[in-house]
Amino acid sequence: MILDRLGRYWSKTDVTIYGLKQAPRQWYTTFTNHLITTGFQHSKADPSLLIYRRQDTQIFLLVYVDDILITGNNEAAISDLLNKLNSQFTMKHLGIARHFLGISIQSTKDTYFLSQHAYALSLLQQTNLVKCNSLSNPSVTKEPSHFQPDNTIPDATMYRRITGGLQYLTITRPDIAHSINTLSQHMHDPAPIHLYLLKRLLRYIKGTINFGLPITKSSLDLRTFSDADWAGDPITRKSTSGFCTFLGDNLVSWTVKKQTTVSRSSTESEYIALAAATVDTIWLKRLIADFNIPHDRPISVYCDNTSVIALANNSVFHARTKHIEIDQRFICDHIQHKTISVLPINTVDQIADIFTKSLPTLRFKQLRSKLTIREETSVRGEMLEHN
Repeated sequence: MILDRLGRYWSKTDVTIYGLKQAPRQWYTTFTNHLITTGFQHSKADPSLLIYRRQDTQIFLLVYVDDILITGNNEAAISDLLNKLNSQFTMKHLGIARHFLGISIQSTKDTYFLSQHAYALSLLQQTNLVKCNSLSNPSVTKEPSHFQPDNTIPDATMYRRITGGLQYLTITRPDIAHSINTLSQHMHDPAPIHLYLLKRLLRYIKGTINFGLPITKSSLDLRTFSDADWAGDPITRKSTSGFCTFLGDNLVSWTVKKQTTVSRSSTESEYIALAAATVDTIWLKRLIADFNIPHDRPISVYCDNTSVIALANNSVFHARTKHIEIDQRFICDHIQHKTISVLPINTVDQIADIFTKSLPTLRFKQLRSKLTIREETSVRGEMLEHN
């Protein structure tokens, strides 16, 4: 979400915290307890977010170990806070946030662009793929029966290191979330086909290394898209859940997860995904309330399964739906309390489809665009035109 001012501050107190297992937690406790004495309160939705409110002054502080983002509507109050913190802790003021936890933040008026160009480049350098030929799709709809193995990713250790690194890249690149989810399921014993798919993914990243997430000024309405790929895993026959949430035009949350149990029907798998999406959406509603963004209307949750929508809006149980009764009751309760509203959507327009399965290139690019993932240069041009 858009903030009026972003500042990043790095604490250098007790550098030895990195050598002790419990030290980061002790540092967090010490720092946040001091903030509470100055008038801050923990967010009920996120313990890493602390909020200060006095009359018309509001300050929001996000802490991750010794990296801190701070913003607010009163420059004088922020300066006074920094002076108080400097009297207790040794801190370095890095000014308006340009980088935070490996994420590049580019900003103009009312617009931000988040990317991890340098981080993605480091992963390509580790695998000697900086000069490789790029691909336009990170996955394949049909695995090849014959492929030429190479030594780009020579062993399981390299596979695990690169796949683990790519998981962090999904913070600004949700378009690769499904591919990463698939590769992460074989970390213990990757087969040659998984090494091949990992190289494909890296070649896709090479061609889209400047892509990221824009955050623009828009409405503040939440809307969620939920989908599931029933029995998509050919070995375990477990389904994959995928959902994403927009705040206005901005993508703010997304999840890809293999379901823990085998679903007996497509309706059950969709219900499991819908229940998980509902939980995440409710949490986001609580989080934005901390930023004084009330959401009194039911949150629209879009699903392309007509059976799920019918059952969600008509809580009638019988033998064929007993096995999904818990999820059904959970969703029906939130519909009755007007927390959410489950609405139909055409499969063609279902954005969450990109999280649940491998797609043809044309379809993949269409959904990637709807996720608002764009190249840095194109976003910058739109910014200049808007200004």
